[in-house]
Amino acid sequence: MAEHPDRETGAKTGAEPVVEIVDRVVAVRPAGEIDIVTAPFLTRALARALAHVDAAQADRIVTDCSRVTFCDSSGLNALLAARLRAVEAGTAIHLADPAPQLQRLLQMTGAAPLFPREDGPPDRPA
Repeated sequence: MAEHPDRETGAKTGAEPVVEIVDRVVAVRPAGEIDIVTAPFLTRALARALAHVDAAQADRIVTDCSRVTFCDSSGLNALLAARLRAVEAGTAIHLADPAPQLQRLLQMTGAAPLFPREDGPPDRPA
């Protein structure tokens, strides 16, 4: 597994995003760069989140993008593929705090309207 330094902190990233249930929301918390190397981690995390929705443990998925420093087309493909599965399951993937670079990518590709926005990420469970 390749690890990439986080541009802000210099910390290594590339690990599986955290997936946790906060109230009736599944929070997916990727960090660092989402690119061809790390997009499969996001894909797996979003699949786990959808499994929680399928098991009626949660009503919706919020991807906390506050720690994402970069996202390329591989990351966008991961989000779009997960969105299709979410729609089939009767839910949506919301984005919280996307960085300007991710917002531009979504706008340029026409994908922005496909992802509802959240004011902020779900609070971590106590």
